[in-house]
Amino acid sequence: MSSSSHKLAFPARLKGVGGPSAFQRRLAEGLAARGVDCIYDSADASAEAILVIGATRQMSDLGRARRRGIPIVQRLNGRNWIHRRRRTGVLHYLRAVWNNRRLRLVRDRFATAVVYQSEFARGWWEGSCGKAPVPASVVLNGVPLDRFTPRGPEQPPADRWLVLVLEARFGGGYEIGLEWAVDLASRLARKGKAVELKVVGKQDGVITSAAPSGVHIEAMGAVPNEEVPALDRGSHLLFSSDVLPACPNSVIEALACGLPVLAFDTGALPEIVKNDAGRLAAYGGDPWRLDPPDLDGLTAAAGEVLADLPRFRTAARARAEEAFSLDRMVQGYLDVLGW
Repeated sequence: MSSSSHKLAFPARLKGVGGPSAFQRRLAEGLAARGVDCIYDSADASAEAILVIGATRQMSDLGRARRRGIPIVQRLNGRNWIHRRRRTGVLHYLRAVWNNRRLRLVRDRFATAVVYQSEFARGWWEGSCGKAPVPASVVLNGVPLDRFTPRGPEQPPADRWLVLVLEARFGGGYEIGLEWAVDLASRLARKGKAVELKVVGKQDGVITSAAPSGVHIEAMGAVPNEEVPALDRGSHLLFSSDVLPACPNSVIEALACGLPVLAFDTGALPEIVKNDAGRLAAYGGDPWRLDPPDLDGLTAAAGEVLADLPRFRTAARARAEEAFSLDRMVQGYLDVLGW
């Protein structure tokens, strides 16, 4: 296949270190290896298709593309929801409502196909907004398994448990997950071994309280995605702190690096963390209402993993190889495009 065999347009080049921007970079890299040119202008008349990651401000471009018969694929995760359960400020509330409307507008008016990041995300959308009026499918995220790998010089420390919490950003209501992480670290420390809680992601001063006895908290802020494999390899556990994740890249990256994942059994995590790749604890209430979770159960699940790390580390990498290669994800999008 020649490099000019197909041309795919994104409305814009996304910025940032994780989430949608990481997905866009990886997909473009994988598509280039398959002979697909990616451009970052949805008004470019040479594009054979447009891929919208979430929503876009370029609605007029989408309208013109639809009239020309250009396929428009929309990739969707979940919907904004936590603003209805926690006080996040008026501006955050209004942005969340507006973004939900834009997401639905693209899905219902412009898209010719929809790709959900997980079955959970599909069920969420269809349960709240009905089925999309166009063909819909699920393509789980993937990562380059040669870069996210257990092979490397980093090793978890021997004198303490190192629990990693990694998200693109905390805040906007999602700082509740950090509260759970600190509580988890405190409970683990009471079992007799020191705990280091390493928090990676923009958190804007969310962590303000002193660390509990036996716990050291390191708030690293945002780091380049290239540094994530070393952080994963140097940890004992990844605690996925999102309440209802649609398909978190941080979890898939951890599995690829052989890092077991600990989380509650919410969102898409039951689709992702399988076969001793980690442990999912029963939430113990209604996560949609942000009921207090069962932190005793979460701590017990962590103890199970920490007691048999070699088995869980091997299973984590095996799960990534089975389901989360970049090539598998790219093929999923090529199938939707019919290329």
